[in-house]
Amino acid sequence: QVQLVESGGGLVQAGGSLRLSCAASGRTFSGYALGWFRQAPGKEREFLAGITGNGRNAYYAESTKGRFTISRDNAKNTVYLQMNSLKPEDTAVYYCAAQPTGVFYSVTAYQLDMYREWGQGTQVTVSS
Repeated sequence: QVQLVESGGGLVQAGGSLRLSCAASGRTFSGYALGWFRQAPGKEREFLAGITGNGRNAYYAESTKGRFTISRDNAKNTVYLQMNSLKPEDTAVYYCAAQPTGVFYSVTAYQLDMYREWGQGTQVTVSS
């Protein structure tokens, strides 16, 4: 089991960048695949990016390809989401989440209900 705490959110102008961090507790961090999600007011929570436990494979939603990059540092028990070229429609609460790493992560990465542990979220606001 891991506990997750996001940070790095804030207010940024359109076209700017932010890097979100998600710090995890627990000794088996590399045993978990990590994903980033977001939820805007009145909308469903959506998948943004996911990364395997060893960091070798990453998966992205079509809406984030080319703008967002997920990475992790297992020595620091931290996963990151680098967000570039931000748009007002990126305004949302951003969450990280964990699921036990597995051979089918290329499929389960996109499935919100496969993630067992969630952080509390961090607000990102992009002004026009």
